[in-house]
Amino acid sequence: MIEWRGAVLGAWRGTRSGPTMTYALIAACCLLFAASPASGLNPGHGTGEQLLAAQGAYFRRWGVVPAELMGGDHRALLTPLTGLFVHGSWLHLLGNMLFLYVFGAMTEERVGAIGFALLYLFTGYLALLGYAVAHADSEQTLVGASGAISGVLGAFLFLFPRSRVTSLFPFLFFLPLRFPAWIVLIFWFTLQWLAARQADSGPGIAYLAHVVGFSAGFLYAWGRYRGGDRVKAPTTATEGESQP
Repeated sequence: MIEWRGAVLGAWRGTRSGPTMTYALIAACCLLFAASPASGLNPGHGTGEQLLAAQGAYFRRWGVVPAELMGGDHRALLTPLTGLFVHGSWLHLLGNMLFLYVFGAMTEERVGAIGFALLYLFTGYLALLGYAVAHADSEQTLVGASGAISGVLGAFLFLFPRSRVTSLFPFLFFLPLRFPAWIVLIFWFTLQWLAARQADSGPGIAYLAHVVGFSAGFLYAWGRYRGGDRVKAPTTATEGESQP
């Protein structure tokens, strides 16, 4: 007989074995991308201009259009959630999934599968909503999981500040160097914040969404674990790159 109460509590507290929610989110993003017009794998979406039209319609339907979200469109209220599972290219998808795999596994082991799902969806929604509020008149579509993954990075910083990560820094000739997580992630956050101050609402990387997501993730972990359960000793090395 299955002990449902114990299973649910174990998922919440992080006592289950393996980062199952991390793997489930990665699988969902990959499968949805492969089936979408953005992947170019489904011949049913056509080629050339027909494929471009299908991609544009797909992004606009499931992604965040700030002008629509801020304009009171009720359907648009769900797009900060659906947009987390939409990616614009293979490179966009693979970069985000790499960061989710690297930092999500350890974070999920600490907060549990249910807590990790809430962290991912809540911070991701806030990240895309925050960008939409700042660019309320923009008609550009915003898609991607980087806001939610930034939330995972923020939580990781609070929970594992002394965990050592291997990172590649362009100004150091891309040498793989190991630093404490707090150095790498604060450096990454500073770059996102500086870039957000210079960015406009046109096509490109939504740095402001990264800043909002990271801040929300850090506050989530701080609010839940400020009394304990924080790993202060160095842990097994984690590998990552410079940004999602």
